Amino acid sequence: QVQLVESGGGSVQAGGSLRLSCETSGYISRSVCKAWFRQVSGKEREGVALFTSDGEIRYADSVKGRFTISRDNAKSTVYLEMNSLKPEDTAMYYCAADYLGHCPRGLAPGGYPYWGQGTQVTVSS
Repeated sequence: QVQLVESGGGSVQAGGSLRLSCETSGYISRSVCKAWFRQVSGKEREGVALFTSDGEIRYADSVKGRFTISRDNAKSTVYLEMNSLKPEDTAMYYCAADYLGHCPRGLAPGGYPYWGQGTQVTVSS
């Protein structure tokens, strides 16, 4: 059974920072695709950033230069460092994993087989 558990969400003022963590457990290779998504209630889930098994990183245009994704393979953990937060970054943030390490699904949420329960990020102006 694969489990992804996010942590690190919270409430901050605009311009602040947060660091999200996603710990993976269960039968899943460390060499997998891991990604972060976010969703505002009533809107579609959108991709934020991903990390392929080969080390390729992709970001959504809306977060480039502000967010940084990283991973610690020894801990099977992926992080999302969020700086210069804006009110429009407010959302539930989810991590996802795909056993296809080259992330063929990219930043589109459909098809990722493994998801965490989410952690809420709220940015006030």
